[in-house]
Amino acid sequence: MKLFFSIIIPVYNRPEELGELLESISRQNFEGKWEIILVEDGSTLSSEKVFTKYKGRLPITYFFKDNTGPGDSRNFGMKHARGNYYILLDSDCLLPPNYLSLVHASLEKKYTDGFGGPDAAHPSFTIRQKAINHAMTSFWTTGGLRGGAKSVDKFQPRSFNMGLSREAFEATGGFGNIHPGEDPDLSLRLWRKGYQTKLIKEAVVFHKRRIDFVKFFQQVKKFGKVRPILNKWHPGSSKISYWFPSLFMLGLLISCVLAILGIYWLLWIYLAYFVLVFVDSLIKNKHLMVAGMSIWAILVQFTAYGYGFLKSTFLVNFSGKEPQQLFPRLFFKPKL
Repeated sequence: MKLFFSIIIPVYNRPEELGELLESISRQNFEGKWEIILVEDGSTLSSEKVFTKYKGRLPITYFFKDNTGPGDSRNFGMKHARGNYYILLDSDCLLPPNYLSLVHASLEKKYTDGFGGPDAAHPSFTIRQKAINHAMTSFWTTGGLRGGAKSVDKFQPRSFNMGLSREAFEATGGFGNIHPGEDPDLSLRLWRKGYQTKLIKEAVVFHKRRIDFVKFFQQVKKFGKVRPILNKWHPGSSKISYWFPSLFMLGLLISCVLAILGIYWLLWIYLAYFVLVFVDSLIKNKHLMVAGMSIWAILVQFTAYGYGFLKSTFLVNFSGKEPQQLFPRLFFKPKL
């Protein structure tokens, strides 16, 4: 099959970041067929001027629609695309020049109807962005679930850097209305229908994540809330590793209590882990402040995810209510 890529970009109030992404796309060395579908999701800060700037340089189409969330906006873009393979990107990403070429080469070598790629920190990112990126991508924090491992069984793509064939999109209906969590939900439905996904570890994007630690806490707490919902929707998808952040923070609390009582062995284990994280971040980022802030980022990440996961696990399994009733803010309502 001759691949025709449609790059789908939902955007909400981020014209500056979109401009940076489009600039990185304009530098691609790929010579195959491709287009860009830009979907403005009810923004109050319009990106139309950015579209106008690039429409003469790139094969780009612009749509404006009511705010129905990123998942529905991606579906909207795929419905209006001409290509046979969709590449889904977040507007706060940057692409290296060989991104499309690497994706094309990998799919030509071993075709799958879905793929995902890792994210990394660009050298121009701030110290906080690099620290949060390390917390989100390190093997010692997420275990390679976001593409950091060399080999991940049945990789679940994330929608900031994801590919999906037209056939698979039409067979599944695309993304659901939950957010976050719409991407693993789609992966699980793809597998159920017999479609395969894979990790293209070379297809890296630079994910900016312009958030502070308060916003990071709120974001990751939502990730924790979503996972028990997905476990309920997709029986058999649950993994013991999803409990790790909750157990980690509980163990840290116990270690502090034991230390007050003069028992230090558990606290030393935690200190050894933090030293490992510090060294890992220092090697990868080559910056002392980034390495130090990475420890704080991990504590924020585990606390937020662990709390959200425990709360959602209890309510989803014992309240007798549907997830939409329990956590209405995790669900977008499609416009009629």
